[in-house]
Amino acid sequence: MLIDILQTAARKRTTRSFTSTLAHLGALGLFSLAILDALPLPTFGGPDILTAILAARHRNPWYEYAAVATLGSVIGAFITFRLARKAGSEYLTKHFKSGRTQTMLRVFDKWGTGALAISAAVPFPTPTSLFFAAAGATGYSTRKYLIVVGICRAVRYTCIAYLARHYGSHFTRIIRHPVQYWGWFLLFALIVAGLAVAGVMITKRLETVSSPG
Repeated sequence: MLIDILQTAARKRTTRSFTSTLAHLGALGLFSLAILDALPLPTFGGPDILTAILAARHRNPWYEYAAVATLGSVIGAFITFRLARKAGSEYLTKHFKSGRTQTMLRVFDKWGTGALAISAAVPFPTPTSLFFAAAGATGYSTRKYLIVVGICRAVRYTCIAYLARHYGSHFTRIIRHPVQYWGWFLLFALIVAGLAVAGVMITKRLETVSSPG
């Protein structure tokens, strides 16, 4: 148990150092990290933190960072989805712990779009890449998948970039240390999740209205 805690702490320190390095690359570094974050690789909320840092610096418009993070995340999510679609459940078994895999598959099988939307919208520590893989392995609609992930990621990074631009280091500290500011972080997560789910529901309603017959 102690070894696992120490290993996790070491990985987090390495991730922070990696995030700091990418911060010097600006939007390009954010784009790359957002792709990696949507793959089964531990980034410990790297894109969220980097989006907040870059937006708070006021070098470029905040919405530029939101758009870059969203695009990179959707690309990474699509890669994970396609790999899992081809390999099936073997992909999940290979890249994730078996106990967690079975639990998430049951959750996804029961809640489907809702589970995908919440996992994509709410900032870490939700295992988003596992839900992306579960969607691919279970034959989820590619078109619906891209719409849901795109909307939820756009809402997530837009909120982060906007708040970081207007509240600067105060908001960045909340993103960096969610446990210390769990009340504010929970409120932020609930707001983002609500907006994302509302966006998905509106999109589904528009599709229903526009569909023939």
